[in-house]
Amino acid sequence: MNGILLAPSILSADFGRLAEDVAACQEAGADWIHVDVMDGHFVPNITMGPVVVEAVRKATNLPVDVHLMIEAPERFLGAFVAAGADRITVHQETCPHLHRTLQRILELGAATGVALNPSTPVEMVSDVAHDVDLLVIMTVNPGFGGQTYIPGSTEKVLRARRMLSAMGRGDMLIQVDGGVDASTASVVAAAGAEVLVAGSAVFRHPGGILGGMAALRGALSAGNTLPGGHPRD
Repeated sequence: MNGILLAPSILSADFGRLAEDVAACQEAGADWIHVDVMDGHFVPNITMGPVVVEAVRKATNLPVDVHLMIEAPERFLGAFVAAGADRITVHQETCPHLHRTLQRILELGAATGVALNPSTPVEMVSDVAHDVDLLVIMTVNPGFGGQTYIPGSTEKVLRARRMLSAMGRGDMLIQVDGGVDASTASVVAAAGAEVLVAGSAVFRHPGGILGGMAALRGALSAGNTLPGGHPRD
């Protein structure tokens, strides 16, 4: 499981000490810092905006991975890039002109991501794959942190990896977002995910941020097969 990137989601951080929590993630070996933006329309919750991204940018030199769970995300792309986002992920479900939205992200100088809800087939990104750096497989229904991993998501990650390989886009990173902890990290990594978003498993671990990150790294080091002992294709 070497090479798996961990992206702690600040959705579960202590916002009274956000800069300290972000710095602690970096010290504990985080690879990216993940920022979940929710609008109360596309998902049933309201979270943070560009001001929080700016605060995260000041607190770390790690890549800032911004996930826009919002309607009409094209309205805010410039603001999030200006605030310090290195990568912006939009949802396929909210972008009727997905190609145009991805082109705009690229024009702004950020890397692109496309997220798919649990009920959205992986094939929905096939026609824009040449403009996508990161495919995000939602392994919970988006809107809240601390949810339980949907078991059928493992097969979806496998399908996504096989599809991308068949298209000649084996270089595209697959990120899993939702329910990632020490019991699921090695499973999704074995299925083909290279970037794991973890919120509660990091920020609410009994051993603190350092303990949470260590538990995830330990789980990744210990596991290299899918359930049933079958190695990844």
